[in-house]
Amino acid sequence: MKKISKKLLILGTALTILSITGEIKVLKSAEFNLRMHSFIPPVANPAKTWLIPWAKKINKESGGKMKVKTFWKMQLGGKPQALLDQVRDGVVDIVWTLPGFTTGRMPRAEIFELPFLHKDSVSSTLALQDYKDKHLVKETSDFHVLLLHVHAGVLFMTKKPITKMADLKGMKMRGANRTSVMLLQALGADGIATPLGRIPPMMSKGVIDGVLLPYEIAPAVKMHELGKYFTDLAAPASRMNTAVFTFLMNKKSYAKLPAAMKKVIDKNSGRNIAEKAGKHWEGLEAPSKKVMKSKKKNNFSTLNATESDKIRKVAQAVYGQVVSELKSKHGISNGQQLINDAQAMIAKYSK
Repeated sequence: MKKISKKLLILGTALTILSITGEIKVLKSAEFNLRMHSFIPPVANPAKTWLIPWAKKINKESGGKMKVKTFWKMQLGGKPQALLDQVRDGVVDIVWTLPGFTTGRMPRAEIFELPFLHKDSVSSTLALQDYKDKHLVKETSDFHVLLLHVHAGVLFMTKKPITKMADLKGMKMRGANRTSVMLLQALGADGIATPLGRIPPMMSKGVIDGVLLPYEIAPAVKMHELGKYFTDLAAPASRMNTAVFTFLMNKKSYAKLPAAMKKVIDKNSGRNIAEKAGKHWEGLEAPSKKVMKSKKKNNFSTLNATESDKIRKVAQAVYGQVVSELKSKHGISNGQQLINDAQAMIAKYSK
């Protein structure tokens, strides 16, 4: 009997262990796995210095209950233009992208991409939070917005030197968004809109002569190897324009989270991280410029005040063009008021 009791005890212990193990497995399967999708490579600064650390922070602060799995270079299918639809439709849970890829989806957001409206990524990113609450509620209604932000601003990166505005005439230049292309065309260049990943082959094959980019993304597309001349403008506005980035979550993916998990997401979203994001993107410029300087062939210069002012003056035509198209293509008749508000909001945070 003692032997039988002992065997039963061992069997009962084993069943208890299996039961506990089973419970642990159930708990593990109940974790919230969120898929983040983007067009950039994992070696790009936004990925390795912001998005991946953000994902790790969510995992840590949720006690491991939320895991953000990252997918780069459109690994989950589609082209960059599809990212807004993918997160809206729940194909993925989170995306980081540019609304400028999909013309007409967030036309009011384009205001922040106008030439020389931007001052720096801190003031513009903070201003974007105010602007979103006042003017982008409808345009962002399909998403749970994690953050809208900008980068530090673009400069000329070319194969040929630019010492005056006239040098741009006939140059084939890649712009990141519609307003960049408008600006290039106003300056006499042949402006081309193309995805970031197309820059290396287009530069190496001579399809384009240069690009408008911030330093922070330049190493990811090998501009230190493919470019030679890096040119910005004289103060006060040394960078031509910026780009608006959207960090978005599927509304249902957010809604189904328990309150404690929503709190973790909220703590790492919107105004809670806007200033930090702006400072982060400013901080990426110096080390990325250092990479450009690692090649002795590369030249760095600033256009003189006269030529810089010429470019700024010509760029004003883009404002009228954008206001006109907002009305004719999107039925938005308060384009000038949007510009005035954006300028005032940026000025508020520039002080």
